[in-house]
Amino acid sequence: MYTGRFAPSPSGLLHFGSLVAALASWLDARAANGRWLVRIEDLDTPRSSPAVATAILRQLEAFGLEWDGPVVYQSARVDKYKAALETLQRSGNAYWCACTRREIADSTNRPGEASASRVYPGTCRSGLRPGATPRAMRVRTHDHPVRFIDRMAGSVEQIVAREVGDFVVLRADGVFAYQLAVVVDDAEQGVTDVVRGADLLDSTARQILLQQLLGIATPRYLHVPIAVSESGAKLSKQNGAQPLPEEQRVQVLRDALGFLGLGDAPAADRGDVLAWARARWKARLAAATTTRFAVSAPPRYYT
Repeated sequence: MYTGRFAPSPSGLLHFGSLVAALASWLDARAANGRWLVRIEDLDTPRSSPAVATAILRQLEAFGLEWDGPVVYQSARVDKYKAALETLQRSGNAYWCACTRREIADSTNRPGEASASRVYPGTCRSGLRPGATPRAMRVRTHDHPVRFIDRMAGSVEQIVAREVGDFVVLRADGVFAYQLAVVVDDAEQGVTDVVRGADLLDSTARQILLQQLLGIATPRYLHVPIAVSESGAKLSKQNGAQPLPEEQRVQVLRDALGFLGLGDAPAADRGDVLAWARARWKARLAAATTTRFAVSAPPRYYT
């Protein structure tokens, strides 16, 4: 059975960009007569708030995006991530790293190169230097390309070792990294289809590599366009995106559906708008092997 999910972080309320991602995921699941799950990604305790998590669930309910089954909280699943990490260690696919961010930056420094684009140089790959203190744990990558078909972007290929390097699965502060947690959670929840924003497309190869190393099935992926501000910046909590308004929710839904290229939804009640969108989504997917979205800019009052 088709199983999708929406996994927000409770570091801030949902905004227009969050609604677009949630709505696309919900529509894809409902159009397939499948399940839609909600998971709260609250591993980063200093940035997470239980009150915000509750408020996010209320926001989803207010927009008619009802989920199936209980809500899963990552903070209650630490033992699962520990077990996955131990599996990677036993197989020799994970190792301790003593490098600080400054040391990595210094060893990969090239004029004009952004820090986010720097590839880990493999300093601790063969073992820690004498007297070094282990800080984080990394996955041992390889030069074989990871290939997958994204339902929007089409064929995607990435050599993780070359483009990212050995990446962190346990952070220096003791928090399990997003890449590991999401792979473990999706597998245990039986997620067959991941629908999320295109800003996460670059993470997919790392997640597929982890799936392969852990013997986990790979779901299908669909990365939808992200909403951006007039300056071209992604709408995000960090960039000060405004929380979803509490008034005129039907109009907000219609705006999000328009952004996703579904057209001008009827000015009806919430249930009728969602039913219309579900039918449009299903027809659209049936008409094409690769999903395409002719998106429009979000209205200014969301940015």
